[in-house]
This record gives sequence, structure tokens and C-alpha cells, in this order.
Amino acid sequence: MNRPRNPRPLPDLPEDSLALAFLVASDALAAVSRGHALNDGLQGLWRAWPALPAGTRGAVQDLLYGCLRDFGRGRHLLAGLIDRPLDEARIEALLLLALHRLEARLEQAHTIVDQAVEAAARIARGRLKGLVNGVLRNALRQWPELLARADGDPQARYRHPLWWQLLVKRAHPNDWETVLTANNTHPPMALRLNRRRTTLAAYSAQLEAAGLRWRALGEHALLLEQPCPVGRLPGFSEGLVSVQDWGAQQAPQLLDLSRGQRVLDACAAPGGKTAHLLETTDISLVALELVEARARRVEENLARLGLTAELRTADCRDLEAWWDGRPFDRILADVPCSASGVARRHPDIKWLRREEDVAGFATQQAEILAALWQVLAPGGKMLYLTCSLFPEENARQMARFAAGLRDCRRVRLADGSFEQQWLPTAEHDGFYFALLEKVA
Repeated sequence: MNRPRNPRPLPDLPEDSLALAFLVASDALAAVSRGHALNDGLQGLWRAWPALPAGTRGAVQDLLYGCLRDFGRGRHLLAGLIDRPLDEARIEALLLLALHRLEARLEQAHTIVDQAVEAAARIARGRLKGLVNGVLRNALRQWPELLARADGDPQARYRHPLWWQLLVKRAHPNDWETVLTANNTHPPMALRLNRRRTTLAAYSAQLEAAGLRWRALGEHALLLEQPCPVGRLPGFSEGLVSVQDWGAQQAPQLLDLSRGQRVLDACAAPGGKTAHLLETTDISLVALELVEARARRVEENLARLGLTAELRTADCRDLEAWWDGRPFDRILADVPCSASGVARRHPDIKWLRREEDVAGFATQQAEILAALWQVLAPGGKMLYLTCSLFPEENARQMARFAAGLRDCRRVRLADGSFEQQWLPTAEHDGFYFALLEKVA
């Protein structure tokens, strides 16, 4: 994503104004519309406007995440208000942001329109601020009709691409509406306690002292009633706690770790599961990551928690590049996937993914599994994990892989099943788990 090398001066707008948040957010949203990832867009914004106050940054993020969760609906609303495509991407993005805000806070309609026009005055030399004013005022005049038409359009109603809806319906015919609805909500904020440094009783007292309400999910896991910045979490910098979804916290238990085992985390970044494995028991762990910058994130997370692992930067499929010939007792294969189970945390992926990407991920996953099986010791176990909701990456992937190997045995999980598909709920994201054993 191209960004100016020199920092931009702050526009002549109040720091706490909605207009400033609209203006900055429109830049990133336009980039997403061109195919860039939201995280990349946000990092570009902070580099371009380093002087943005923290409050404005928070407002920008809220606007972007909310607008992208509702992106299919916003585009439908906008299409009913303009008779031709707009030639200025940031103005189109600004209108989408304003329409999202109007639907969320219609009682503030006058302020929202006024602030959107103020932002438009600073885009394309202000030549389209009249258009922004006209489109939004026209939207208010026919607001009930616009919403009714949107509710009649599946992509606008469910806020997912049609192909995505179809795959979810096929995979989860009894739960598809619940899944799509959950994907459009704010994600929960679960915490994992570093059992080497604190306990549930001790840390819960710190949360209460900080005014944070919570409930226990497990012996070392909590769910906050309301998400908060990590800076508000007691002891975060000191490594007492990590933010990690409850679904992602299942890996160590499912992997059946024992003291002294040699363990591989094959796709380690950003390091949450790596750290959890190390917190659970004393093991010798190799953390493998393809991208150098992402490997540094693993290192930073481990350092904060007071943990150590052998970090290697390589493609896990290229055994000659990283494997020393010593087999592993346990392997965590948290493989790249469509991320369809965590779309509420990364709402841009709903609109950046294409249906054919699912088959591409499945091919990559099969290659990873084939490579990792070679480094698993006889009698060892490998946990296959995705944050996908699609069977092509999950149940079908496991069935194909296990059927092609004589030395592969599928292991029953605690509930007696050979696999678990967690759907997104108010407590956790969507995940898939399957455990394989290499027969000696």
C-alpha cells in the first residue's frame, strides 16, 4: 500500500471531531476497496499521520471495523442513491462511512451529515462536498425505503458475499443464520492467564480493582464483559496475561502435552499458541514462521511473558531449510486458512476473499500436512487446527489426509468425536480441531 514518505500535517479540524475521523478512515477504506488488507491500511495511516491523538485513532478504528462488518449493506444503500460510479475512491469511502454511522446513530443525523461534508471539503480540493451533502440528505429523505430495500437483498441483509453465504448454508444448514449474525458482531475479549506468574484468584482480584467485570471460562481463562484496550489490563506488560480467544486456548489440552517433549509450532505467528504451549508445561519447543516480521512478533510475545523457544524463519514445507533431522513428539499445525471463523475480527476478509481462495488454501494445507508428517515421531501426535468454517479446509481435508496414509490414526477427542467444529458465539470465534497419531 503506497504511502507518502513524509508524515502528513494534521488537517485543520478539531482533534476530537467526527470529521477528522471520517477523513482519516476514508483513506484506509478506499485502500481496502482496492484490495489492500485493513491491517496494512491502518499501519499506513498511523505512519502517514503520526500526530493523530489516541482518541482519534480509536474513533477511526471503530468506524472502519463497523463499516466493513456492514460493507455489503452500505454498498447496497449507496447504490440506491447514486446513478453512476464515483470517480473519487475516498469520496465513495466517505459516503459508506457516513451511511454506516447514520444507520447506527440516526438520532445524530444532522451532525453526521455536517461532519461528512466537512471531511469532503478536504478531499479532491473540496469539489465533491456538494455531492456528499446531496447524497446524504437524499438518503435521510428516503431512509425507511432504503432500509426496506436493503433488507430484501441477501448480501445487504446478511452483510456477507453471496458465495460465502452459500458455503455456510451448505456446511451448517441448521445454524447458518446464527453464524452469519455472529460474524457481524463485535468479537468477545478473552484473556489467558500466564499460569507461571499468576492464578485465577489473584488476577481476578486485580481485574476487580481495575473496575473490569469478568467471568471465568476455565482454570486459566477469563471473558471480559466489555472489551478494553490492553493498556487497561493489570499486569499485561509484566506478562501476567495475554489476550487470546477461548477457542484458540484449546490447543495445549487437545495436543496432550507432557513434560520434556519436543514440540513444533509449525505456523507460529503471532505467538499466542506458542506461548500457551510453553506456559502449560516444560517442553522443548521449536517455533517456525515463514515471514521475518511475523517471527519478530513471536519473539516479542515470548519475551513479554518470560518464555523461550527456538525460533526459526522458514517455510515449514521446505524441510531442508529448517529441519535438523530430529523428530517431534507433538506438532501444532495451525495452518493458513480462509479465516471464515474469525471474520468479525478481520471484517475486510469477507470482501477481499474470493470463493476460489478456499480451494487454494486447501491445497496449501495439504502440502503442509504432508511435510509435517515426515518430521513427526512414531507414536507422536499432530493437532490440525484452523479458524475456518468451511469443510473443504476441515473435515474433508482430514478425511483425505488420513485416508492416504497407513501410519495415520485419527484420535478421539474428549467428547468422543474425531473432530470438533466450533461455530462463532458470544464466547469464542469459529475453529476446527482434529488430532492425528503416527502409528509406530
